[in-house]
Amino acid sequence: MTNKTGLLMSEAFLAHRPAGQPPERPERLIAIRDGLAHAGLDSQCVELPVREATDDQLEVVHPASYLDRLKKACAAGEPYIDTPDSAICAESYMTARLAAGSILGSLDAVMEGSIKNAFCAVRPPGHHCEREESMGFCLLANAAIAARYLLDGYGLDRVAIVDWDVHHGNGTQHLLEESPEVMVCNIHGHPDHIYPGTGYACERGKGAGEGTTLNIPLMPGSGDADYRRAFDEVLLPTLDEYKPQFIIISAGFDAHERDPLAPLNLQSESFGWMTDRILEAADRSGGGRLVSVLEGGYNLSALSESVCHHVKSLMNATCRD
Repeated sequence: MTNKTGLLMSEAFLAHRPAGQPPERPERLIAIRDGLAHAGLDSQCVELPVREATDDQLEVVHPASYLDRLKKACAAGEPYIDTPDSAICAESYMTARLAAGSILGSLDAVMEGSIKNAFCAVRPPGHHCEREESMGFCLLANAAIAARYLLDGYGLDRVAIVDWDVHHGNGTQHLLEESPEVMVCNIHGHPDHIYPGTGYACERGKGAGEGTTLNIPLMPGSGDADYRRAFDEVLLPTLDEYKPQFIIISAGFDAHERDPLAPLNLQSESFGWMTDRILEAADRSGGGRLVSVLEGGYNLSALSESVCHHVKSLMNATCRD
């Protein structure tokens, strides 16, 4: 194994550029790119290639009818699909397929041992996308697609998704809540006060997946101490009990105190602390195998700072071996 962190970052993900100035915009990736370069972190990572997801890889989560509807809406120049929050342009369909496929490539690199972990700076994000409906800037359910890829392609039977975006990952949860092979953990703003209105603590999974959904909703004004308490008392013990063989982070950075879309108050450094704790959990049960996927984060300076702390922690983990 090469003890390096992979970095997926490409101009290809800037092509999704809907009209107007939606919060989820190409400048987010430019801010991340510039911040990592200024800190000298990008050059220390392994550059990961871009590739398109196949229909088969996407259809384990989304039916062909949804993919066709999304493709046609983009080609027709529609301003959005399903909801005005999910703005699109002609290039959005292919950009989303490239984002999903490139994430799967990062999973391959970790599983094959060419890198230890990875951060995927892709867009559009994915965790709000339902099986047949786009929501909240999200066109394809990237994390759920990735989890199914690990189960089906590598025969794993315990994958964990840790979603720390301030908005509950409703799509990821609903797509996987009946699967005992995936533990979906969300720590997020309380659904009584923030979009999308799901993610109550009583939502624990369904059927065979009962008990493999964990929601930790936090009240407005919650900050670093609240997150650390939730990690230490609930999230980390849950992961240790489940013993995941691979961890996927849905890494939203919009719980930051400067973010315009949420009433929580994390500092930039806390994203490094959370990364460290999740990496330690990955070490205890899965040999440190972890891939992080960008979700939200809309104040550009806060996003850049927070991602730098996140990537630095991923890199530090490779130095411990």
